[in-house]
Amino acid sequence: MTRAEIVVDLDAVRHNVRTLRELCGVTMITVVKADAYGHGLLPVARAAREAGADWLAVATLDEVRALRVDGYTGPLLTWLTVPGEHYDDAIRADVDLTAYSVAELDEIAAAATHVGVPARVQLKVDTGLNRGGASRSDWTPFLERARAGEEAGHWRVTGIWSHLACADQPDHPANDAQQAAFDDALALASSLGLEPDLRHLANSAAAILRPQARYDAVRVGLATYGLDPAPGVDHRTDLRAAMTVRAELALVKQLEAGDAISYGHTWTAPERTTIGLVPAGYAEGVPVAGSNRLEVAVDGKRRAVRGRVCMDQVLVDLGGDTPPAGTEVVLFGPPGEGRATAQDWAEACGTINYEIVTRIGGRMSRRYTGVRA
Repeated sequence: MTRAEIVVDLDAVRHNVRTLRELCGVTMITVVKADAYGHGLLPVARAAREAGADWLAVATLDEVRALRVDGYTGPLLTWLTVPGEHYDDAIRADVDLTAYSVAELDEIAAAATHVGVPARVQLKVDTGLNRGGASRSDWTPFLERARAGEEAGHWRVTGIWSHLACADQPDHPANDAQQAAFDDALALASSLGLEPDLRHLANSAAAILRPQARYDAVRVGLATYGLDPAPGVDHRTDLRAAMTVRAELALVKQLEAGDAISYGHTWTAPERTTIGLVPAGYAEGVPVAGSNRLEVAVDGKRRAVRGRVCMDQVLVDLGGDTPPAGTEVVLFGPPGEGRATAQDWAEACGTINYEIVTRIGGRMSRRYTGVRA
């Protein structure tokens, strides 16, 4: 008996990695940050490698350590550090560190000197997202410092990369502008003698929708998990959702017309009906913003969430049906059989599918299918 669980289909992950690798035809960097977007870092990382992912990528050094401790020794990129970060172990572990600034390069140089091993460094340039990466006004001193450190033996510059702001909107003018800026950065780097192995710009949406942005590699996160990185854009890529979130009805009860339910009595039954108690709430990542908006599947039938989402539970309108306690409830999963999808939940809550899958969990257990010995 399972109160509530996340079921992750590793065969779907493998299928998506193979599909995207074949589509793009360049080095595949599979992004497994944030616990593999809520799907589980280590099992997903193994499945992605089995399917042909050339690199893995994570945000933090804690995620790096988890992968290396698990025995992954292959190419690994990380990019989110803060001043005073301890780089020594990552340098020893042959991890590609991303630098955004001269100050960050100076810290990496000090760590490489302490360790006695040259670091592997990728340089991130900001081309218009205006988030991480060296601003255009800083490109010259940043790239000059990178070249000087390479000549001094502190590191080898293995990559130069950037990140698109509007790749999910293929006609947005920012895409052309950012790619042109990236080309400018690459030209400047080349003029200074930097010759990285990998130049990469494309995220999941650009990998699918913008072939000219693929360069030497693509960084694929969301699409790895079978979620659409560009909802509403017709690209017909054969992606398979890997996550199903399920529970079992804890209770079914009768409501009379005029009965109001849950905190604040935000929903009142307009007629006699039945209500089902699902033992998962905002502590498990069910968004409160989905109150009276989300839908789930109960025994294969689409049902509406009624009333406010609680910490431990939600209520669903069963429309007069009386399925027994223990009946399966699929909160979201792959399309079909009455199921809502992560995208459906995102639209109901005014958010994005990334947030739905990365926040779900809490006290839920996680189970994997498609596990290989």
